[in-house]
Amino acid sequence: MDNALVYGLFGLILVFTIGRHWRRALRKEREAIAAAERNQLSGEGPKAQHPHIDVLHCIGCGACVDVCPEGDVLAVVAGKAAIVNGHKCIGHGLCAEACPVGAIEIVMASPSISADMPSLTTEYETNVPGLFIIGELGGLALIKNAVNQGRDCVDAIARRLQRAGPRQKGVYDVCIVGAGPGGISASLRAIERQLMYLTLEQDTMGGSVSKYPRQKVVLTSPVELPLHGQFRKLKISKENLLEFWGQLEREHGLQVHENEQVQQVVRDNDGSFTITTPNGRFRARTVILALGRRGTPRKLGILGEELPKVMYSLIDAEAYTGQRILVVGGGDSAVEAALGLAHQKGNQVTLSYRKEAFTRLKDRNEKRVKEAASSGRLKVLFNSIPVEIRPQSVAIEVLAQRQEIANDFVWVFAGGTPPNEFLAKCGVQMGPRDLTEEAAAVRRQDRPLAPVA
Repeated sequence: MDNALVYGLFGLILVFTIGRHWRRALRKEREAIAAAERNQLSGEGPKAQHPHIDVLHCIGCGACVDVCPEGDVLAVVAGKAAIVNGHKCIGHGLCAEACPVGAIEIVMASPSISADMPSLTTEYETNVPGLFIIGELGGLALIKNAVNQGRDCVDAIARRLQRAGPRQKGVYDVCIVGAGPGGISASLRAIERQLMYLTLEQDTMGGSVSKYPRQKVVLTSPVELPLHGQFRKLKISKENLLEFWGQLEREHGLQVHENEQVQQVVRDNDGSFTITTPNGRFRARTVILALGRRGTPRKLGILGEELPKVMYSLIDAEAYTGQRILVVGGGDSAVEAALGLAHQKGNQVTLSYRKEAFTRLKDRNEKRVKEAASSGRLKVLFNSIPVEIRPQSVAIEVLAQRQEIANDFVWVFAGGTPPNEFLAKCGVQMGPRDLTEEAAAVRRQDRPLAPVA
């Protein structure tokens, strides 16, 4: 075959291939921009960790877009990476790791957005000397961050107590409030550091993870756990993670006082703390608050909400079969609960959401709920508001038209009231907080661990 003909055919194939990829990129760009405009997200923005893109160094390769596990958070717009659905971002940081030119950094939202965060030092200490905050309440999401903070916070406390002299009789070295990922990590580190510790949990060990729907997949990252070493699983179910924590509890003698809600934390004149619960009072030299941001579940404020069939968390969907169920809410927790309940035999599940469409769902949940609705396994009522809950039914307004549906159980996922009032009683200051450097340090988790005495 003539060389000119070969080169001509090769050129046509190359042009066709480039054109196809170019058209696909344009289509993805248009879809991403349309999603952002449809959800009206440009003025809201993420409220915690999110990627910061240096457009001067970005080469528009799309590696960050492809690696994001949350869907269309990022897109290549006009040849540069851009955040188009920031509300879906939960700070995995995979985009920063995938960027070949280092144009992405995981940072915190601007101080104006983070105005409801407690003021913390680099050692997670509040303005109250000896009172520390770790985990989600401090502004950083994800299990790995809570584990790292719990470990590092106890290291800081141990160094401080070495200089503080002997402990008084009946006074703990540290009281850890909360037994979620951060509280468990802090407790294990306290054992490792040979500190006299007390861990109090208002519910059961596992914190908010124990409230996840059955078999919910929890995304983690490799992390260094005290007394255990590297935990490398990248995907693990809620049940397996709780089982793993139970194993640590048995192996290392971890003690958690469950169903012990802390009502008050007061700093005494001698610098120690008095911690009050319904069962008594405890004293400790330092206190770590490893609380979640959800706090007290937000209620609907309607008639009948006090009935025992109304709940605010779903622990085991398999316990409910052949029931008429209403789930209220439009976030990931509500959708995941509704899908889990709809999967059980004989359940008739209705999902009520006050808006006309879902706008804040993770990509995988949005796909699953659409599939369940189209197959008839789940009924979704947009523009709907429950107005009264009765023993055998629920009165609900749909597009301002009142109707009554038969009902056995109601789950409400309307968010929660952050424990700001509790923090205020403790004397913790809330205010603007620029955590860019702190978030960048969190990303560098390969730093050497503090030595254990």
